[in-house]
Amino acid sequence: MLLIDDLLIRPFISLVEIIQNMALDEMYDTEKIRDELKENQLLFELGERSESEYRQTKEKLETQLKLADEVRSQMSSKVEIKQWCQTHTDTWGNNIQLRW
Repeated sequence: MLLIDDLLIRPFISLVEIIQNMALDEMYDTEKIRDELKENQLLFELGERSESEYRQTKEKLETQLKLADEVRSQMSSKVEIKQWCQTHTDTWGNNIQLRW
């Protein structure tokens, strides 16, 4: 049964984790948000955006950026823990497994 689990279920779980990470990377792309902040500033300076619209957009983007930074920080700490567990074993020689 364990062999079947390793052959059939593990690859599927790995694929789901990869897709989840790709989706999170796209949703919380800090570089994209920073670019939108710069674009907002530029449009305001060129007079194509009113001050109220500029401030509203800036506030929204800064909130998104803060959230994205927090999520990415949490994601990286989970990856570090997972990588550590994959390289360490418990006192009986078994690989350490953490469930999220």
